[in-house]
Amino acid sequence: MNRTIVLASNNAGKLKEFGELLGPLGFNLRTQGEFNVPEAEEPHPTFVENALAKARHASRLTGLPALADDSGVCANALGGAPGVLSARFAGEPRSDLRNNRKLIEELAAQADKSAYYYCVLVLVRHADDPQPVIAEGRWDGDIVAEPRGQGGFGYDPHFWLPSLQKTAAELSAQEKNRMSHRGQALRVLVEKLR
Repeated sequence: MNRTIVLASNNAGKLKEFGELLGPLGFNLRTQGEFNVPEAEEPHPTFVENALAKARHASRLTGLPALADDSGVCANALGGAPGVLSARFAGEPRSDLRNNRKLIEELAAQADKSAYYYCVLVLVRHADDPQPVIAEGRWDGDIVAEPRGQGGFGYDPHFWLPSLQKTAAELSAQEKNRMSHRGQALRVLVEKLR
């Protein structure tokens, strides 16, 4: 397999996080923006289908192996919503503030505030790879109405971790990477690549 992998994202944080674990294995990770690859459509109802579509799109346009992720927060009382719509839960333009407000409002009448972050990573060796490498991670917590913490992004200020008595936004970057859904999925991927 080519040692250069296209990250089907332009997120600098993801590039750094993924690069730290994949670099020691000899992989050189580059963002799709470096190849002028536009963002892929994400029309599917599942995380794995969206991640696969993004990976195939980046691979097809660059001719290189590609890695994509799809992730979101899933509230149990809402049947897994916002789920794949996490980034656009309150509509366009994307807004963490409005997304969080909508989630809190929809959970207000629910006794069950449990939720989990879910991430799926998909690596394709080429655009038509019949056996993509797939890795998943899940991080359980509860949704709290009052935001806490300055770190993280998205739903982190409302994602309460009972065992730590903190929200995800109150964790250091190192703590979050060690425990998070994305960190878990990335470690599974690394083990599969070894």
